[in-house]
Amino acid sequence: MKTLTELNFDNRFARLGEVFSTEVTPQPLENPRLVVASEAAMALLDLDPANKDDPLFTDLFAGHKLWSTAEPRAMVYSGHQFGSYNPQLGDGRGLLLGEVVNETGEHWDLHLKGAGLTPYSRMGDGRAVLRSSIREFLASEHLHALGIPSSRALCVTGSETPVYRERQERGAMLMRLAPSHVRFGHFEFFYYTKQHDELKKLLDHVVESHFPECLEHPEPYHSFFREVLERTAEMVAKWQAYGFCHGVMNTDNMSILGITFDFGPYAFLDDFDARFICNHSDHAGRYSYENQVPIAHWNLAALAQALTPFIAIEQLRATMDLFLPIYETVWLDLMRKRLGLQTAEESDKELIQRLLQLMQSSAIDYTRFFRELGDSPAEKALARLREDFVDIKAFDEWATSYRQRSERESVDHEARRTRMHAANPKYILRNYLAQKAIEAAEAGDYGPVRELHGVLSRPFDEQPGMERYAERPPEWGKHLEISCSS
Repeated sequence: MKTLTELNFDNRFARLGEVFSTEVTPQPLENPRLVVASEAAMALLDLDPANKDDPLFTDLFAGHKLWSTAEPRAMVYSGHQFGSYNPQLGDGRGLLLGEVVNETGEHWDLHLKGAGLTPYSRMGDGRAVLRSSIREFLASEHLHALGIPSSRALCVTGSETPVYRERQERGAMLMRLAPSHVRFGHFEFFYYTKQHDELKKLLDHVVESHFPECLEHPEPYHSFFREVLERTAEMVAKWQAYGFCHGVMNTDNMSILGITFDFGPYAFLDDFDARFICNHSDHAGRYSYENQVPIAHWNLAALAQALTPFIAIEQLRATMDLFLPIYETVWLDLMRKRLGLQTAEESDKELIQRLLQLMQSSAIDYTRFFRELGDSPAEKALARLREDFVDIKAFDEWATSYRQRSERESVDHEARRTRMHAANPKYILRNYLAQKAIEAAEAGDYGPVRELHGVLSRPFDEQPGMERYAERPPEWGKHLEISCSS
């Protein structure tokens, strides 16, 4: 394990030059204090957990002090936002402090969100607020614990700095970790500004740094695009299987690594609703839960367009056709696991879709249904769950089909229960839980957010004394309005 001063920096992206990013110094917050930290994320940097109790930890990860080998940069990119192209975006409130290499040779970007004004802040103030920082911290670490690819969050720092949104709030900073912060929008920026030499330089950097296996392919750029598509399809399949709604799937929020990135007005489904819109600002429902699959495909098409100077259009089109089959294969596999099924049968898709339709019409709690289905022998669990459905006859018909399907696998209850509980979380990050933790933190009590983080870090485990975090949400908790404002 390392101390805070022993981190090894290798700033590969900074070496690309001024065309790709601008040197910016973080603007410190007033009276910074540590709100919450992730020991699991610290381990990625080989940091001893005890480091978080050192005042230097807060100073460094809130931008008050810098490592001598850090090179803070604001990255430039563009992107399609709600379907319309925005020609220049960039890190308006975040800085890539540098890239740390751990003992296993992994590179981890240290990206500080809320670090102040940059050349790309446009009309913003370059700041983040406590509520959005806590929400991203909790989601990043929770998705990782669920097995969903995600950027990671090392810590949140609060302050006395006033920040003005719909109301006056307090400034905060989030230290985000990811192997890369390159987005689809990076490639779009250099494509649409006709900087094709720079586009090739970026492409070479990304392939060599993050997709070295593609260099063994006779056409490495094409191999790279296919890998990005596969990873994105698998990520979205996991979102859908676990009821995660991103909320702002703009191309500048899509990671080239196929990891969940840039958390804004996200939400996990409470009651199952395929038409659920988690973003208060998304009036047309572009990024609704059911639209996340076609929008991911749309975003990949936008990336493909930016790569046309280097990959044949016919190859890009053929690769795009792979998206839905890859998505469906991963999604079906996950949904089978959630239902306790180990083998694959052709009728499984229809069985799952029938269940989702029943859940939709009866507003069934998505997370609790699957957990309770595995709690007891199938017959007993189904008898209890049927009480929640409006159309009892239709549910009974589905339950009969499910029992017959399950019996063909001949697994005893304990083995079934263990397997299903490993696929079905007991604890999920519901918006009302995050809201209660945020309100406590805004009042100066960081205990609730730290406890919630601890519970969500072990979502599949029974945790005696924490059952209240697995309860059905109150009615008000299902109707919280979350916007992009942060």
